[in-house]
Amino acid sequence: MERIVEILQGLVAIPSPSGMTSEAVEHLRAIASDAGIPVRVTNKGGLLAGDLESPGLVVAGHVDTLGAIVSGVQGGGTLAFSKIGGLVLPSFEAEYLTVFARDGRRWRGTLLLDNPAAHVNREAGTTERRQENMHIRLDAEVTNADEVKALGVGVGDFIAFDPRFERTDTGFLKSRFLDDKAGCSAMMDALLELGAEGCAGSGVCFFFTNFEEVGHGASSGVPQSCDRMLVADMGVVGDKVSGVETAVSICVKDSNGPYDAGMRNRLADLAAVQGIPCRLDVFPFYGSDGQTALAAGHDIRVALIGPGVSASHGMERTHEKGLSATRDLILAYVRG
Repeated sequence: MERIVEILQGLVAIPSPSGMTSEAVEHLRAIASDAGIPVRVTNKGGLLAGDLESPGLVVAGHVDTLGAIVSGVQGGGTLAFSKIGGLVLPSFEAEYLTVFARDGRRWRGTLLLDNPAAHVNREAGTTERRQENMHIRLDAEVTNADEVKALGVGVGDFIAFDPRFERTDTGFLKSRFLDDKAGCSAMMDALLELGAEGCAGSGVCFFFTNFEEVGHGASSGVPQSCDRMLVADMGVVGDKVSGVETAVSICVKDSNGPYDAGMRNRLADLAAVQGIPCRLDVFPFYGSDGQTALAAGHDIRVALIGPGVSASHGMERTHEKGLSATRDLILAYVRG
């Protein structure tokens, strides 16, 4: 359990909004490479690890996260922004963040509502939070666009929000971006458990994609020999779904349609035989790398699993039991 949590904590500490994932991918590449596992970075920047010769099974998860990008510098020295992925803005309001300037400098800041002070704005508590009425307040002495420009900050700079990782003594793991760094951690722990010998000639490759949050993660980079994909993404926790944080969810259907019945039945059987806590579920508002790969024309069968994650796209939480159950189900399917 300690290794998988350490992998997760190390990964969430690395900012990786879609489009700025090279450091996170390099971190995972180094872990696998140090274990003697073959690795290859795709042209689009994703990571393949394991049997790279002619894998029939690809286990896929995404290392990219939600974030934002600077879309303008405003008159008072604040920044306009454009969302990367589906940020739930009320949840991200007042979160600390880092702006990555093109010249390498990093500036701290905060996401705020326009005119946020309750002492001058009676509607501060009731105003609908929208991209158009929020801004980034930089922690620098700036009052106009020229002063912001002098910091090296401008349109196109990436914005990464603080993850705020915490592990409780009750086994909960709280952090932003457990979607899908929890799944990636389960994948990497499973990969290390297999080791170099277990990967050699196994026909199994692990694919850490880097553009899932914006819709094209596994549209390319999937080895041509692949005929099955097991996606390890987050499981949904909330009203009218059955997922819980202490189990692995097996998704039967999401927004795009049903997943492969044969694969998900096999996963459910393996979980039952090996005593892995799991829930079969339907995710009402959800898409995955598996559906992206299918839409891109890959002739593959796809299944989707993942640890139950509460408050998705907000301040997320899962449990050590859900994380380990996901790893165990990955290993059971790979070995089974």
